[in-house]
Amino acid sequence: MGTTLSITDTPPHLVEADAVVIAVRKGPSGPLPGPGSKDVDEALGGTLAGTLAALGATGDPGEVTKIATGGRLTAPLLAAVGIGAAGDSSDAALDPEVLRRAAGAAVRTLAGAGPGEARERRIALALPARDGAEAEAAAIGGLLGGYTFRRYRSEPAGQVALTLLAAGGHAAAAAHRAQVLATAVTLVRDLVNTAPSDLVPAAFAARAEEIAAGAGMTITVLDEQALADGGYGGILGVGQGSVHPPRLVRLEYAPPQASRVLVLAGKGITFDSGGLSLKPPKAMEAMKSDMGGAAAVLGAMQAIAALGLAVKVIGYLPLAENMPSGTAQRPSDVLTIYGGTTVEVLNTDAEGRLVLADALARSGADSPDLLIDVATLTGAQVVSLGTRVAGVMANDGALRDAVVDAAGRAGEAMWPMPLPEELRKGLDSAVADLANVAPDRNGGMLVAGLFLREFVPVGVPWAHLDIAGPAFNDGAAYGYTAKGGTGAATRTLVQIAQDVADGRLPTGQMQAG
Repeated sequence: MGTTLSITDTPPHLVEADAVVIAVRKGPSGPLPGPGSKDVDEALGGTLAGTLAALGATGDPGEVTKIATGGRLTAPLLAAVGIGAAGDSSDAALDPEVLRRAAGAAVRTLAGAGPGEARERRIALALPARDGAEAEAAAIGGLLGGYTFRRYRSEPAGQVALTLLAAGGHAAAAAHRAQVLATAVTLVRDLVNTAPSDLVPAAFAARAEEIAAGAGMTITVLDEQALADGGYGGILGVGQGSVHPPRLVRLEYAPPQASRVLVLAGKGITFDSGGLSLKPPKAMEAMKSDMGGAAAVLGAMQAIAALGLAVKVIGYLPLAENMPSGTAQRPSDVLTIYGGTTVEVLNTDAEGRLVLADALARSGADSPDLLIDVATLTGAQVVSLGTRVAGVMANDGALRDAVVDAAGRAGEAMWPMPLPEELRKGLDSAVADLANVAPDRNGGMLVAGLFLREFVPVGVPWAHLDIAGPAFNDGAAYGYTAKGGTGAATRTLVQIAQDVADGRLPTGQMQAG
């Protein structure tokens, strides 16, 4: 379903739309009309609070209550979406994430209303948009809430035309940024949702070439022969069991005003069977999402270029399909990673760290001021933090905390995690420089981070984002998050790039901590 966005300063009771969305707060004695709903309440004769209470509305976050306007508004339908408890002041700024989720929930509810699946739904968002932060939050929440993946559906795709009701000079800039971010997240969701037979490494690389051409980025794609010539043993080892050979994609966005270099690397396993260390069948069902890190890097770079951020950004997408076959790597095989470090593969299902190792080691040639990798890396992340919170590890405590802060401002939940030195010994190998897994499975997310740290160029500040849970939503849609691919980490990576450009994020030589 396509979703478009426009802006108007038309009052909500007069706007031409199929439905108008307003906010409703949870008051001590019942629902209360939220900021921006005064004109609507007056047009309804001051009955809005009573009508909401009669319909059982509470104002709980994400709750959507539909009210027929009976001709008292230009739009025939009013949708009141809950934003939670009323604060001490109705003029207080709202948490942007509350607004994002409210807009998303309302648009999801309204997008399928009415006859005809292909009919355009005109939805006006009369949610608080009193400054740039509120306007951007309402806009991006609505845009992402209108997302559906229709590639394999026989029914025609519908359209959602969003109108953000906002006045003031902040609205246009906020709407533009929201549109850029939503486009990037939509790209990532589409890639993650695509069937793995249609997104083998070469196909993913071809899509990256299209994005690079449209965004004015340079791109280099290494095929299996170039990977062998260059010594990329991790990517080759993981990909050698598949009939679809691996690729390494390098993207570069280099504006002339940039003074800092940010390198992003994303795990790109287009399908993960586990290799010879085969996963149980049920565990494979969502493994088309194992390229979510690479997709997030691609989407983020598209957005960074569109926003014209003053930072040089290089993105690595190590792409491989992890399959069992007569040519697949075996447990106890030894791989030589780019740069010469050898790794004993004790478990072929711990493959993401192997392809990322090549990318991290290769990034040293780019002299990065900051290196970030993002990956659907470990089931241990889900055990530790659940399906909605990503883990952040780093070789510097201040950087780790700054990345978590950037994620929070972007609207993505991430939590700081340690890299305990005592766990490193578990990666010692009897025959190689290190093993890809430790014999003790406890602390698996942290051990994976310690493995990756071995390949970070000396002196480079580095952070690792494990998004195994947040990248794919197996449950029901909520807020602006659809079922399936979520686009996790895309907005965080863009925020990190913005922070680097603004000098807000620590970069340069750092001490481990």
